[in-house]
This record gives sequence, structure tokens and C-alpha cells, in this order.
Amino acid sequence: MAQAAARPAVENTAGEKPRLTLVRTFDAPPEAVWRAWTEPEALKHWFGPDAGAVSLAQTDVRVGGRFHVVFKTLDGEQHDVSGTYREVQPNRKLVFTWAWITTPERVSQVSLSFAPAGEGTEFTLQHEQFFDMAARDGHERGWTGSMDKLGRFLEKH
Repeated sequence: MAQAAARPAVENTAGEKPRLTLVRTFDAPPEAVWRAWTEPEALKHWFGPDAGAVSLAQTDVRVGGRFHVVFKTLDGEQHDVSGTYREVQPNRKLVFTWAWITTPERVSQVSLSFAPAGEGTEFTLQHEQFFDMAARDGHERGWTGSMDKLGRFLEKH
């Protein structure tokens, strides 16, 4: 079972763009958590902040490869996000850019780390270079919902 975030957010120092760090421990090995992030069929089961459906999940997990995810939230809004993989260390680290189709000029960066923790995984998500605090706060809500869904997905698979 996924545990609550140990460190929900990192405070910013003056002059830095807003950033967010979430840490979860999952009762699944790093390989399983990695697959959940990198296999399109797995992403379709848990990605997004609520029970809305993922209609498209594409991944080309290699440095320079791209991902693209389209999902709806329960309020009926469609979300379309994509980016480019910058660092790929299978089962250990994944770094990629992040941009919404509605604001392509606002490119941020997501870094994921997958560390063995007993028979599970300590998972860290760091999202950096937000446009402003409102964007960071919205992503905190979205990522928190997604991490809850990821935990439930990993329990079943």
C-alpha cells in the first residue's frame, strides 16, 4: 500500500522558479513502478488526478524520445501533455520535459527516482521550473491524485 508523501513540497528561495517534490513509498519493486511510468497500457490505468479516463498514452523511452498523454478529468475538461526524455536510467531515474498543449511556452521539468526500499520502492517526483506558484499548486493537486491512483494500480498488478 502506498504511504502518504513524506515531503509534500520543497520551499523555494527568492528568485527561483517554483518547484515541487513528492515522495511516496510503494509496496512494489522499482521495476514495477518504472513499468507503470514507461508502458503506455499501464499509464492508461492510473495517470491523471481523478477517475477520468486516459484516451492516449504514448512513450518512446530513450534520451530524445517523447511521451504524449491525453486524459479527461471528471469535470469534463480534456488535458493534453507531452515532453521529451532527457535522462533514462532504467528502474532508477527518469527525467523529462513537461508542457501542456494549451501553454507550450511554459516548459517545466520532471525528475523521477526509483530507489529500493526493502521489498518496495521509495519514489521521488520532483517537478521544477513552474511558471508561477498557481501552476505549482495546481500540479501538486494533480500529482497527488495521480500518486494515489498509482499506488492503487501497483497493489493490483
